[in-house]
Order: sequence, then C-alpha cells, then structure tokens
Amino acid sequence: MTDLFEEVEEQLRSDRYQALARKALPWLLAVAAAALIAALAYWGWDAWRSRAVATASEQYQAAGEAFIGGDLAKARQLWTDVSKSQAAGYKSLALMQLGALQLRENKTEEAVKLFDQAAEAAPDELIGDTARLKSAFALLDTAPYKDLEARLTPLTKQDRPYRVQAREALAVAKLMAGDTAGARGDFTVIQQMLDAPEGVRERARAATALIDSGSAKALPAVVKAAMALPPPMALPPPMVVPPGAVLGPQGPAQPQANGPQ
Repeated sequence: MTDLFEEVEEQLRSDRYQALARKALPWLLAVAAAALIAALAYWGWDAWRSRAVATASEQYQAAGEAFIGGDLAKARQLWTDVSKSQAAGYKSLALMQLGALQLRENKTEEAVKLFDQAAEAAPDELIGDTARLKSAFALLDTAPYKDLEARLTPLTKQDRPYRVQAREALAVAKLMAGDTAGARGDFTVIQQMLDAPEGVRERARAATALIDSGSAKALPAVVKAAMALPPPMALPPPMVVPPGAVLGPQGPAQPQANGPQ
C-alpha cells in the first residue's frame, strides 16, 4: 500500500512539474529571444559605428590633403561631409576646420556658429573646450565683455584642460573693456600657475610690465596676436588624424599622433 501511495505521489509531482514546464517554456523562450535580439542589435550598432568612424577618418584625411594641396573647395566639401557624420570626434574636428575656413574669409559670425556646434558635438572636454576657446578668441575684438566672460569663465576652472589659455583670453577681454586692474590680476595669476606653458608665462610677465609702465592701450593687440589657439587634442587609437589636418585661423597646426572616434 505504501508503495502505491508513493507511486501516486510521484506521478502527481511529475504532472505538476510538466504543467509548470509548459507554463514556463514560453517565458523562457521569450527571454532567450530577447537576449539574442539584444546581442544582434549591439553587434549591428557596433559594426555601423565602426564603419561610420572609418568613413569619417578617410574623408577627414582626404580633406586635410586637399587643403595642403591648395584645393580649398574640395577640403570644404569633405569637411562638410564629415560634419554630418555620426562619429562625434571627427564631426567636432570637421566643424572646427570649417570654422577656421570662415575666419580666413573674415566671416566671424559664421565661424563662431561652427565652433559652437563643434563644442556641442564634441565627445569630451578636450575637444569641446578647444572649440569653445576658438569661439571666444574669434569674438575677442567684437563681443561685449559680459558675453566673453560668460564663455571664458567656465573654461578657467581647475579641472578644465585649457584653463591657462582661457585665463589669458579673459585677461585680454578685461583689457579691451578697460578693466586694467582685473587684467593685471589675471596676468599675475597666470605667472604663478605651475601648469602654464613658459610662453604663456612670458607673455603674462610682459603684459604686467606694460600695464605697470602705462602702455596698456597697446597691449590687447600685442597679446592677442601672440596667443596660440590650442589644437584639438587627440583621442585614443585606433584612428589616425592626418598630418596638417588640424587648422587654426592662420593655417595648419602641428599634427596629432592619434585621432578621434
């Protein structure tokens, strides 16, 4: 009798397990299908992104070669194509190149718009702050001090990559606005910044001496002409920025070792 009860109980357990399995099977299949779809979607997105980066890299290099060869129309067209890419780093760099071309033609307003777009598209602060600083530099001669202050002050914070150059630009903006004491204070701070390039410190010392000698009126033009726009910083491998592809308002700057994605 005991064996019979055990046999019935085992049969009941087996029936319950089978019922549970039948109920759970569709859910298990759905989860497996969702995982497979997610994996395939990620693979497809990664492959698409890699193709976008590779295409942008090739076009960017071709634009740099066209610029060096004197074919500005072709360079402009290729950089315009890259500026529409989904590769954020190359898109930002291309927008800066287009802005530099506009500055060469004395179209400051158009250049500033492109620099601002480059800052918005940038994948990190290294490239983004380069664009923001270029935009502020382009406006130094024309924009009200409040506008320049709003653009430059955030860039002077301790954790920003171009805080020294931003502080220098802010000092020049103060000089142009007639704030000689404020400008002198900024130049003094620059002299004491341990991470300031020696060339920037030399300019700060010279600017301070000129202010103290009463020659501040001639100083903005001198300092602005000497200030070098920092080139867009490189991002990690594998892409390579071509030699001469990073341009400032006056032409090609030094090539970067690595390129953006």
